[in-house]
Amino acid sequence: MSRSPLVSFVRTVTGDLAPGQLGRTDYHEHLFQASPLVAGDELDDLELSARETSELHAAGIETLVDLTPIGLGRNPAGLREISARTGMQIVAATGVHREAHYPAGHWVRALDEAALAKRFEHELRDGIAAADQSAETASSGVRAGVIKVGIGYWSISPFERRVLAATGAAHRATGAPVVCHLEMGTAGFEAASVLEAAGVRRDKLVLAHVDRNPDPGLHLELAASGVYLGYDGAGRAKYWPDSTLIDCLVAVAAGGGSDRLLLGGDVARRSSFTAYGGLPGMAYLPRRFVPRLQAAGGEELVGTVLVDNPARAFSWA
Repeated sequence: MSRSPLVSFVRTVTGDLAPGQLGRTDYHEHLFQASPLVAGDELDDLELSARETSELHAAGIETLVDLTPIGLGRNPAGLREISARTGMQIVAATGVHREAHYPAGHWVRALDEAALAKRFEHELRDGIAAADQSAETASSGVRAGVIKVGIGYWSISPFERRVLAATGAAHRATGAPVVCHLEMGTAGFEAASVLEAAGVRRDKLVLAHVDRNPDPGLHLELAASGVYLGYDGAGRAKYWPDSTLIDCLVAVAAGGGSDRLLLGGDVARRSSFTAYGGLPGMAYLPRRFVPRLQAAGGEELVGTVLVDNPARAFSWA
């Protein structure tokens, strides 16, 4: 018997799921990553990433969104294998990060808006390119479920504007959700406006790293504009204690923005993976941060942020 296609779905590396199947979701992680900005701190070992993912899954996270975009060390086949080994549901990304990740002469810089949009759409519909470090588009067979883009600190370069325009075209063609990196939480309104002008629905747009600027008034204004807010700075005491982020998130929820909040770890480096011998590890989020959030904001808020909101944000429009 043939099955009818899901009316609303989340695309994972092992197939499409109904949004209600996601469960507790870590909206921002990286299992494989390599960039000149983190030279020597790459994530490139499948066995160790699988071990780290298993720890996160054992700590209660059921779905992980891997936000490594094109040209930065993606391993789509590795993501599928890790999902199969650990039971973690994984959403993979297409897209292009902020310009600083791509040095002069990088092949991504040569792609015009139409070529970028075509690449994004191909990876969403047909599969992520098997050769992530080249312009070759032969599919790995693993489809992306989200478009990841990025901008600089209070800046959107011409290259980044080209990427955002291409993202709009791919979103219009597919309905896939979009996550936009904000450097230190800046230019959220500006990035959302550019993406909306390109055709991205605000209710399918996540602004990552808003908590790098823990201003609840600003966050409430952004939430009221319709976008989702990604809190992914837990454990980064070099900026501020976790209490600052918890207080900010609870204040935003109390102000009416609870339905626009997401939580992620964005651990991202081998020196931060326990499997590589680092700290604090991906499981820090559910084991250390979430219990404190629950104590401050209640169990219902935790369910909203970890279960309900990701199911809406990452479903295809």
